[in-house]
Formats: sequence, C-alpha cells, structure tokens
Amino acid sequence: MPSRETGNAGKTGAPRWILPEPDAVLEVRALDGTPLLVRRHGNRQGPRIVFCHGNGFSSDACFPFWSQFLDRFDVFVHDVRSHGRNPVGGRRTHNIPTFAEDSECVVRAIDRHFGAKPRAGVFHSLSAIVALRQAATTGGGFAALVLFDPPVCPPGGFPEDLLGIGERLSRIARRRRDRFESPEAFAEYLARNRIFRHLPPSALDLLARTTLRRSAPGKEYTLCCPREYEAQINEYFFVWSMVVDFDCVACPVKAIGADPTLPGTYMPSMDLGELGLVDYDFVPDASHLLLFEVPERCAELTLEFLAQQGLA
Repeated sequence: MPSRETGNAGKTGAPRWILPEPDAVLEVRALDGTPLLVRRHGNRQGPRIVFCHGNGFSSDACFPFWSQFLDRFDVFVHDVRSHGRNPVGGRRTHNIPTFAEDSECVVRAIDRHFGAKPRAGVFHSLSAIVALRQAATTGGGFAALVLFDPPVCPPGGFPEDLLGIGERLSRIARRRRDRFESPEAFAEYLARNRIFRHLPPSALDLLARTTLRRSAPGKEYTLCCPREYEAQINEYFFVWSMVVDFDCVACPVKAIGADPTLPGTYMPSMDLGELGLVDYDFVPDASHLLLFEVPERCAELTLEFLAQQGLA
C-alpha cells in the first residue's frame, strides 16, 4: 500500500498527512437531536467498515490507519459526540450509554442513506467499549468487530484497579493545558509528554491539527473535546468496562492489544474463560496508542481477521 503521507512540511519540519475530501458527508441526528457528522471515503463497491476513535481524540487523527483501507473498502468514519468535527454538547449526555445510542443511530443512518450491506466495526479504546455496550443492548448490527486495546482489564491486575486508573486519568485530564496559539504549539506540547513519545512527528502534527478548533475567528485554539468532558469519561469509563460480557456479542470479535508488558495497556477480558470467545492478538513494543504508533501493522492484523470472516 503506497504511503499517503505528503512531502509538504509544516512548521515543525515534519511531513504532513493531508486528509482527503469525503465522498459524502451525512449529518445524523442523535436521539436527543445532537448532530453527528459521518464521512464516507474509499471504494463504494467494497466491503463496509465503520471506524471510530478513543477518548479525547478524533477519527481524522487516525487517518494513517484507516487510509490503508480506502482502495478496497467502503469506509465510514465518525467522531464521538463533543469530539472532532462534532459540536460541543452538554456534559449531562456525555456518557457511555449515550455514546452507544449515538453509534446505533449512526449505523442505522448509514444503511438508510447508502443501502444496507454487512459491515465490520473497527474501534479504539473508548469506542471499543461503546461498541461492546451497543452489542449488548441492541445487537450492534455488525458482522464482525475489531477492537484495539479495549480497556477491560490491566495485565496482572484486578478489576478494581481500573477505578484507581480512571481517577488518576481524570486528574491528569483536568490539569492538561487546553489552549494553544497554534496546532504546531500543541504538537510540540504533545512531543514533551512521555505518553506520546513513540509517535512520529507526522502523527503528532496530524493529531494536533485534528483535535483542536479555533475558539473564535483569529483567536487561539482550544481542544475539540473539552478537558472536563474527557475527565468525566475517565471517571466512569472503567465502571462500564467492568461489566463487559462477551457472551452478549453475537458477531466474531478480534481484540488487538498493546504490548501487555508495557504500562498503561489492557487485556480484553477480566475472565480468562472469556478469552476463548475473542480472537486476541497484541503488537509487541506498542502502547495503548498503537493506532498512531504502528498503523501499518494494525491494518495488517485487521485485514487478516476480516479476510477470515469473508469481509475482505
């Protein structure tokens, strides 16, 4: 697959990923009326993929990963409410059950507007838990799920450890700087954070450009997902992780984890007996941000699984 990275360098000197214009943009209305923007890319005749991102990020930031499916797949990407290209809504509805309802609205709208056909769901972190919640409540409507590092259980830990992890991540989110004079300044800020130390400069540049928005014309940039919203999800996120039940998921599931020997990574189940229900693999030396660090390897594993399911 040829690289979609361009030779155009930003102020940081890093080559820049240029996002293509979508073939179609669909504004989906959630049950409470919140608008959710869905973008269609790729091969309309190919098998269908629906992709969504992790907490605080955006689907556009994951373009180096999902761009590798555009030649062969009918790719739909969307953002969690109050993330990415979506407007910031109320904090009261910023929670896992609402996100699962939103996801259900998205997949039904895709079928309604573009015709129904089997679809695979490909999700990272937060959206992986949302997909499992959706599957447990409505069935989800997916022919297969590929879940990247779903935060279900810390390796060598206990389920209750997740609550402490959530509280710590919430404190970090609330202390995070949330205003920047430019995306380049944000990229430099990220580069100084050890969590992002394995991301190449081009990935940091794209992440900065796609997770910021101008607070007003000519003014500074702010996070697309306000830090209080990200912190709120971290506080309650792992409560929902602890009730994941793979017996409720009717379709085949592939869990692709980060290296379990690294801090801040997860196992796909708390019950080792459930691992028989999940096709589990991990990427050596990759962290929870594996989609940004090694997008090519993540795409290879995804394609292998979809081919096994007759969806490639």
